[in-house]
Amino acid sequence: MGNEIIPGSQETEVTVKERRRRFSVEDKRRIVEAAAACKEEGDLTALLRKEGVYWSYLRRWREEYKRDGIAARKRGPKPMTATQKADRARVHELEKELKRVQARAERAEALVSLQKKLALLLSPPKETSEVLPCKS
Repeated sequence: MGNEIIPGSQETEVTVKERRRRFSVEDKRRIVEAAAACKEEGDLTALLRKEGVYWSYLRRWREEYKRDGIAARKRGPKPMTATQKADRARVHELEKELKRVQARAERAEALVSLQKKLALLLSPPKETSEVLPCKS
């Protein structure tokens, strides 16, 4: 019963998703320099096809190379600037203040509600305008 195929059904195959390709600093530098050396028409597209690189990658790497040379970049979140740290601290302070003010407002509402209930309990009963018949 293990690997039998049921007649009329199709065999399905699940493929493993390939990981995104990452280029090392040396690869980027080599590809940019090789692209600069391409002289004849079609050489550049052949190079990109051979290396498995998109035009957008090459354009970005060229800009990096012109600006400051291609350098290794660290992965992960970028460090926060001083203004971002100050903003985060201010937001934290404001959130604490908001919680404090909300708690105070809730207490005030509870007190007002309690005062209303107490006023109802302590107020004299309303006189009815109807005249009740007297027994004689």
